[in-house]
Amino acid sequence: MGELKRTPLYDLHVELGAKMVGFAGYDMPVQYPLGVMKEHLHTRASAGLFDVSHMGQVVLRGPSYEAAAQGFETLVPMDVMGLGVGRQRYGFFTNDAGGIEDDLMFANRGDHLFVVVNAACKVGDIARMTAELSPDISVEEITDRALVALQGPAAETALARLNPAVADMAFMDFAEVTLDGSACLISRSGYTGEDGYEISIPEADAGRICRLLLEMEEVEPIGLGARDSLRLEAGLCLYGNDIDATTSPVEGALTWAIQKIRRADGARAGGFPGADRIFGDLAEGVARKRVGLAPAGRAPMRAGTQLFAAAEGGDPIGEVTSGGFGPTINGPVAMGYVGAAQAAIGTEIFGEVRGKRLPVLVAKTPLVPANFKR
Repeated sequence: MGELKRTPLYDLHVELGAKMVGFAGYDMPVQYPLGVMKEHLHTRASAGLFDVSHMGQVVLRGPSYEAAAQGFETLVPMDVMGLGVGRQRYGFFTNDAGGIEDDLMFANRGDHLFVVVNAACKVGDIARMTAELSPDISVEEITDRALVALQGPAAETALARLNPAVADMAFMDFAEVTLDGSACLISRSGYTGEDGYEISIPEADAGRICRLLLEMEEVEPIGLGARDSLRLEAGLCLYGNDIDATTSPVEGALTWAIQKIRRADGARAGGFPGADRIFGDLAEGVARKRVGLAPAGRAPMRAGTQLFAAAEGGDPIGEVTSGGFGPTINGPVAMGYVGAAQAAIGTEIFGEVRGKRLPVLVAKTPLVPANFKR
């Protein structure tokens, strides 16, 4: 591995006493002195501030929004052309085998698309867009802006002190909003299951804006450790763990993200990589499926834990892809893949932990109800 990159907020993390770790090529805070458990619970109860500047921010610009959107639809199975101005949507790149190359967020900025991709995949994603989109659509990585997430039930109260207009935003709204004199790009979204915002800030202003937020009683800095446990309780996928290039959206239980207009009977059906495989999965079903898992007792079932249909004997029917302790429910939480025959909610299966099979129920996700502002 090469030298770790630093986000614009690195010095602030060190000043706040963060424990820094390598993640997706960046030196990132995994926790602060508050500790992962308290950081998690604080976010659920109040507001947490996360540095997500390692993720890729990309602008796609063509002769018109329609041209950029039409081009982007050749890479994703989402309705991009029908997305309203000032609105954001979840999506994913697919490959020719119908697998997921990365998941992402994209927003209609009126005359261009603003796309946020995962840190570990951004080099490949930008290369894919550059190679596959027509020459009249420019692909520009934004490298002079930080990206932070303010999450939790008090996020609106805190951010509205810097600009009351953010209180009028609904879930998945996207707008340019001035915070303390800085032109910021803000979406009402996040990856914790809580209400909140993701805020793209000019690099020169990022430290100042974050300090203003952290001075507020409601806001604490939150690291990658709590970010992971929060998204797991919320039933949200971690790319590379829960979905990857071999996983179809149907197996990954992400078909809700494929709008009707792009499906087999839609007005703009197909036209994206792997459409035939994905349409086949939708029509015929799949052999395995991602599910929520609620282990009995107190022992967490970590990624890689083998799952079985019975307490004794038989071959594995699947495995855990993400697992740990859920501070909100004060017990273990997990997700993973099981055979279609075991995917019904309430099915009892067994996870093998240190040579012993322990019961686990297939559970509805999210394991902790979402708290978005609709």
